[in-house]
Amino acid sequence: MSLRIGVDTGGTFTDVCAFDEQTGRLHVRKVSSTPADPGMAILQGVAEILDQIGDRRIGEVSYFAHGTTVGTNALLTGGGVRTGLITTRGFRDLLELGRGRRPSMYDIQVDKPEPFVPRHLRLEVTERVRHTGAIETPLDENDVRVAVRALKDAGVESVAVCLLYSYLVDDHEKRIAEIIAEEFGDAYVSLSSEVLPEFREYERLSTVVTNAYVGPVVFRYLVRLREKLAEAGLKAVPHVTQSNGGVIPFQTAEQMPVRLILSGPSTGVVGAAQICQAAGFGDIITFDMGGTSSDVSLVQDGKPKVTSGMELDNRPIRSPMLDIHTVGAGGGSLGWIDSGGHLRVGPQSAGAMPGPACYGNGGEATVTDANVVLRMLNPEYLLNGQMKIDRELSVAAVDRLGGQLGLSAEQAALGILRVVTANMARAIRVVSVQRGYDPRDYALVPFGGAGPLHASRLARELGMTTVVVPEIPGAQSALGLLMTDVKTDFMKTQIVGLDAAHVSEIEAAFAVLDEQAAEWFAEEGVSSEGRSAVRRIELRYAGQNFELPVELPEGLLVPVELPSGLELSDEAIGWITEAFHVAHERVYGYRSPESPIEAVTFRLEAHGTAPQVGLHTYEAAGPDASSAVIGTRETCFDADAGYQRIDVYDRALLRPGNTISGPAIVEQMDTTTVLLPGDTLVVDEWKNLIIRIEDGINEL
Repeated sequence: MSLRIGVDTGGTFTDVCAFDEQTGRLHVRKVSSTPADPGMAILQGVAEILDQIGDRRIGEVSYFAHGTTVGTNALLTGGGVRTGLITTRGFRDLLELGRGRRPSMYDIQVDKPEPFVPRHLRLEVTERVRHTGAIETPLDENDVRVAVRALKDAGVESVAVCLLYSYLVDDHEKRIAEIIAEEFGDAYVSLSSEVLPEFREYERLSTVVTNAYVGPVVFRYLVRLREKLAEAGLKAVPHVTQSNGGVIPFQTAEQMPVRLILSGPSTGVVGAAQICQAAGFGDIITFDMGGTSSDVSLVQDGKPKVTSGMELDNRPIRSPMLDIHTVGAGGGSLGWIDSGGHLRVGPQSAGAMPGPACYGNGGEATVTDANVVLRMLNPEYLLNGQMKIDRELSVAAVDRLGGQLGLSAEQAALGILRVVTANMARAIRVVSVQRGYDPRDYALVPFGGAGPLHASRLARELGMTTVVVPEIPGAQSALGLLMTDVKTDFMKTQIVGLDAAHVSEIEAAFAVLDEQAAEWFAEEGVSSEGRSAVRRIELRYAGQNFELPVELPEGLLVPVELPSGLELSDEAIGWITEAFHVAHERVYGYRSPESPIEAVTFRLEAHGTAPQVGLHTYEAAGPDASSAVIGTRETCFDADAGYQRIDVYDRALLRPGNTISGPAIVEQMDTTTVLLPGDTLVVDEWKNLIIRIEDGINEL
C-alpha cells in the first residue's frame, strides 16, 4: 500500500488530494459536493482520483483523512436531533439565561437563538458538589431514573448531562450515565465532565448540549462513511480532522463531534504554516476562500494560533481549536440590493446547486459571475475543462443586478469585488488587529478555489505587501490533511496562584494531564519516539473574569516517568509571569506587574506523529517566464479604462526564478491567480508564487 488520500468537503466542491509514495507525485481532483449526502461526493472523488492516477485501487491506500462540515451544517441549519438535558436542581434555565447579555448590544429587537433543548426537556435531579470538590448532597438516583424515563417517553434521541462542579468531581455524572444505559440504552449520551472538564457552568452546559444535539448526526454520518469505504475496499483506519488541526480515527470522533466544528478549514492552516515556514515566511495570515465562505487565521513563528472556544450563531462552544474566523464571502456568495439601495454580497450563497449563474442551473449573480464578466476567470471553462461555463449567463445576471443601481455589468461586477473584499478584510482584522497584531507585518497566504483570485485586492485593502500562493492552493485543505499529526487535547481547571508557593500544585496539575495523554498515546498505538506535547496555562490577574493563554516552551517543564509528575525549573515562574505580562499588554494595552497572577486552566495538546507528505525544492531557472504563456485575454480592471489584453500563464509550466509583472493571470486546474497592475511575481524554489505588491497601490 503506497497511497495517502486527504478529502475536504466544502459547500460547493469536494477536494481530493492523493500522494503516491511510489512516484512522489501529488494528484488533485475536484468534484461537486452532494449536500444531501456528503459521502457520495467523497466516494466519487476517490474513485475518480484513483482512475486519474492510473490502475490503482482503494485497497492500496495506507492513510485516509477527511475534513467534514457535517456537524457545523447541522448546527447552522437546526439539523440536530431531539435532545434532553439532565442537570443539577435549580439550573435548568441556565441554557436560556446565559450571561444575561443581548446578542447585539444596540439592537433591542434582536432575539436570542432558540435553545437546542426546550424547557420541558430540561430536567433537574437532586445532587450538589461544592466548589471545593466536597459532596454536600449525594445524588438521588430515583430522581435520575424518573428523569431518564420521562426523556425516553418524550422521544429524545440524545441526552446531555451537566452537573454543577462536575469538572472537579465526576462521580455523579458517571453514575447518571450508568442509569441512562440501564433505562434508555439507545440514547446518545454526552457528559460535561468528558466533553469539557472546565469551569464556567454556562459555557460548559452550552458545549455539552451542542455535542449531544449534533452527536447522532455526526455519529451516523461517520459510521455510514466508514462502512461504505470499507465496502469499497479501504483497509486503512479512516481519520477525521478536529478543530485543533489534528486528526483522530473516525470511531474516536464519533463520541466527541463538538471537536469537529472547524474540521474543514483547520488543516488548510496547518499545511500552509508548514509550507510557508519552509519557504521562510513564519508570520502569515491564511485566507481560505471557497464557494460559500472565507476562513482566515493568523500564524506566528510557524505556529497557528490556538483558542479555547468560539461562538457559533451566538452559542458559546468551548473546545480547543485553531483561531479561525469565518465570514460568508465565497465564490458562490450572492450579490443583492438592501432596503437602502446599497449593493451587498453574501452571506447568502448559491451553493453547489444551483451555483453561480454561469453554471447554467438558473443561479443569480455571484462573486464567481463577477469574475467571469471581467474575465478574471476563464470565460469558457473551469477546472482545466472539467466544468464548462457560460459567460453570457454571468453577464445577464450581473447586468440585472447592476440595472437596479444604474450600473453597467462591468461596473456592477467591480462593485461586487470591492464589497466582498471589504467583507474579507473585516474578517482578517478580527484575527489580527483585534488580537493586537498588525497585518502589514505578515504575508497573506491565499488558498481555496477562490483565494488567489482575490488575494492581491485583499492585500491592498489591508496594506500588506507580500502574498504567498502555495503550489496546490485550490486543494490546500485536502493537502493539509496529509501534513498533520494525530492530535488531541486534555484540560484541567484548577485556580492557583502563579508563584513559588504553588509550584507543587502546578506540577501536579500537569502530571494529571500527562498521565491522560500517556493513556491516549497507548490507545492510539503511537510509538514512544512519535510522541510530543504542547503545554499551556491560561492566566489572569487576580480579580479578572477572563484569562489569556501562555504556551510553555520546551524545557520549562521537565517530564519524568509517569505518574510521578513533572519538575518545574527554577526560572520557569519568572518566564511564565513575563510572558503573561507581554500577552496582556498586547491584547489590552497595559500590564500590571504589581498584581498577583492566577493560573486558571491547564492544557496539554498531545501530538502523535503521522505519515506526512514531504516538501522538496526544485531546480532554479532564469527569470524569463515567456515559455509559460498560453495565450492572452481581454480583462477589465477598471470600468472607465475598459478591457485590456494581458498574458495568461500556465502555472504547471512555471519554474523557480521565473518572474512576471502584472497585470497578468496565472491559471491552474484548481484555482486562478490574478496579478493586478503594480504586482511582481517570482516563483521560489518550493514552487510557491511570491507576489510583491507595490507600496501605496490600493485603489483597485
